Amino acid sequence: MKVIDVYEQYFKAYCVYNGVERKGAAVKLTAESDQGRIKYEVSITFFPHRDAEDFGISYDAYVSRVLFEDKGRRSAKRDAEYLGMVKETVNELAEETHGTVYWDEPLIEARYG
Repeated sequence: MKVIDVYEQYFKAYCVYNGVERKGAAVKLTAESDQGRIKYEVSITFFPHRDAEDFGISYDAYVSRVLFEDKGRRSAKRDAEYLGMVKETVNELAEETHGTVYWDEPLIEARYG
């Protein structure tokens, strides 16, 4: 099985989860391929981010959604299609945890794989 982070970026965010205030969010689009099948999944993890150096990820405030899973392969066209769905999907996932992502306040540059 091969797992690739198509996109990853951290943003300023807000969420209280398990009684802990979270001020950062890690946003990812992941492609997982295995034996002629491909899966694209969007995820968000809210983490404490207590100061500018705190990037300790706590995985208890994690939610995800599979955007596509079927026969096929990873391609630039598919990457672009699902990358275009990240923001809307993450906003929906954040809403489920009563959280907010501040898209105009990135904590790190976007990474593409």
